[in-house]
Amino acid sequence: QVQLVESGGGLVQAGGSLRLSCAASERTFSNNAMGWFRQAPGKEREFVAALSWNGRSTLYADGVKGRFTISRDNAQKNLSLQMNSLNPEDTAVYYCAASVYMMPTKARKDYRYWGQGTQVTVSS
Repeated sequence: QVQLVESGGGLVQAGGSLRLSCAASERTFSNNAMGWFRQAPGKEREFVAALSWNGRSTLYADGVKGRFTISRDNAQKNLSLQMNSLNPEDTAVYYCAASVYMMPTKARKDYRYWGQGTQVTVSS
């Protein structure tokens, strides 16, 4: 069974930083691309960032590129999202997801397993 658990969310002031983590089963984390998505109230879940199975290839949404960094540590079974220069538009529930592919993609339908999400709130 695949299990994903996010952590690290919280309340932060605009301009601040947060680091999100996702703990995954070793099997899924080691062999599949992983991604972060987010969903704000009243909006659909949107792509944020994704990383290939070996950590060599990345994809970022235009709105977060240069501010967010996705990484993974296969030995510790963790996926991370370092978020800097946060603004109120980043407020959302952030979800960790495991892809059916080895390379990163942006589509929600490409991700088979999802965590329960962690809330990120950025105050202005």
